[in-house]
Amino acid sequence: MKRKNLIFGAAFLLIGIVFGVALTLKLDIFSSAQSQNAETQVSAAQSAKQEVDAGSISSGLEGAVINVAKTAGKAVVSISTEHVTKIKGGKRFYFNQPFGQESPFGGENDFFRRFFDDYFGEVPDREFKQSGLGSGVIIDAEGYILTNEHVINDADKITVTLSDGREFKGEVKGRDARSDLAVIKINASKLPVASLGDSDGLKIGEWVVAIGNPFGFAMQNPEPTVTCGVISALHRSLGRVFPRDKDYNDLIQTDAAINPGNSGGPLANLKGEVVGVNVAIFSTTGGYQGVGFAIPINSAKRVISLLIEGKKISYGWLGVTVQDMTDDLAKYFGLSDKSGVLVAKALEDGPAKKAGMKEGDIIKQFDGKSVNNVRELISTVSKTEVNKKVKVNIIRDKKAIVLDIQVGERPETVEEEGEAGAEVEGQKWRGLSVEELTEESSRRYRTDEKQGVIVIDVEPSTPADNAGLIPGDLILEIDKKPVKSMADYQKITKAAKGDILIKAQRGYFVVKEK
Repeated sequence: MKRKNLIFGAAFLLIGIVFGVALTLKLDIFSSAQSQNAETQVSAAQSAKQEVDAGSISSGLEGAVINVAKTAGKAVVSISTEHVTKIKGGKRFYFNQPFGQESPFGGENDFFRRFFDDYFGEVPDREFKQSGLGSGVIIDAEGYILTNEHVINDADKITVTLSDGREFKGEVKGRDARSDLAVIKINASKLPVASLGDSDGLKIGEWVVAIGNPFGFAMQNPEPTVTCGVISALHRSLGRVFPRDKDYNDLIQTDAAINPGNSGGPLANLKGEVVGVNVAIFSTTGGYQGVGFAIPINSAKRVISLLIEGKKISYGWLGVTVQDMTDDLAKYFGLSDKSGVLVAKALEDGPAKKAGMKEGDIIKQFDGKSVNNVRELISTVSKTEVNKKVKVNIIRDKKAIVLDIQVGERPETVEEEGEAGAEVEGQKWRGLSVEELTEESSRRYRTDEKQGVIVIDVEPSTPADNAGLIPGDLILEIDKKPVKSMADYQKITKAAKGDILIKAQRGYFVVKEK
């Protein structure tokens, strides 16, 4: 009996254990399923939220660009120009003989001359029409339009087409080649006006919209086009790439597509405010390659009122040729850093030279403002009122000096550097080949200097090449000793040891020994 009870109890216990294990497994499976389901729901919710957020961002940017096109776009115009070039005809040129000389057929009364004069007469004057295309933006409801100076330069006829298709004759009210800005006027009123923003507050990565009418007349459509991109960089300089009469030292760089015909059109932020005036593209093919430039609108604001009044724009001027400091130059002059600019030349009768500035001086401050590089100095001096007296802090022979300079007015033409010439075999020193400056080479290299030696070749990967010297550089001093002839050059270079400072017409260079 006891044995039966034990068997029955053991069986009951076994059944209970099996039931308990099954129940536990069932609960675990149910819990896991619930957890997985919850995780799936959370993941789906997160994905949906991300899609909504992405859609909102896309919708926000898209909506902003559409708004810019509707508002600022209405104030954008197309500008077409015509320039007529006249070529005088005069008498015909017979038998390839210079004027005033007899022909091989018997002189002034030969048969052939009389034949051509009688039947054909003199060659008539001819006219050639050159056409141009650009854009502009309306800045006043009474018909004042801001554009680039190069768009309307030398134009005999200007036609302005509004976004609604109306055409007007344009009249130049004011122009300034240095800033590459101009204002033209059309006889219209109650026009849509673009809002001018603040370019000083721009940030790299900020979205912008370029508006203009590239190829608009070819497309037979007056409505402006819009392209979208970001601010790629600020304070860009194109001084060595574009014409020297243009001051392209403080530009906005953008990857918004700017094409031929966009020049003079606005670069706007997503609020529809004009923050720049499209001016140029940098391209190796002539087409868009993702690098465009615009003049900051704050630079334009400083001259707009003067342009409207037709007044001349004056710029401050020191009368010096300057260059950025390098690590080698800073070390040579015993400076702790390379902030400041080095005076390569003080022009005769210039404000700086009259105040006592010398070549080799290092400008550290101008009118209380620190000078870190050439761009900053040029920008600050240009904006300074003409005839204003300012204090300029310099370092000369490791000593701090303060000069009082009366800022002059920048002349129309400023002395420029010479161009490189042909390679000729000459004396070699640290990779340099030079020849003595002669009257002929002065004309060839376009320099007004009367003495010195011309660099005609620089061997690659040599100290001279690493220093930045190039063919066409005119060497005036070596190790602070004047170089007036080949004899001076040979004598100085023969005794030269260690790092040597070379003063060329283009600036200063440190040529290392190795």
